[in-house]
Amino acid sequence: METWRVVMTALLAAAGLPLVLVVMAKVRDRTQNSGQVALSGVITFTLLLVLGVLTLTVLPALVTGVLVAAVTAAVSVMLLAS
Repeated sequence: METWRVVMTALLAAAGLPLVLVVMAKVRDRTQNSGQVALSGVITFTLLLVLGVLTLTVLPALVTGVLVAAVTAAVSVMLLAS
């Protein structure tokens, strides 16, 4: 396995785990429903897990870099907006 794939996956995970928490907090603020909060956390984590597996296996370098940058930008905007 190429080193860049492992590095990009680690960066994706480092940016994605706070994204899961921010999404769960936003859902909690909007709905006040713990079931919806748990569901949003599971969906976001599953999406992050699938993207991580795709990054490790099949996605090309450019797509992976754009994906990591987009997730990092989304986390930054969500944290600054809250």
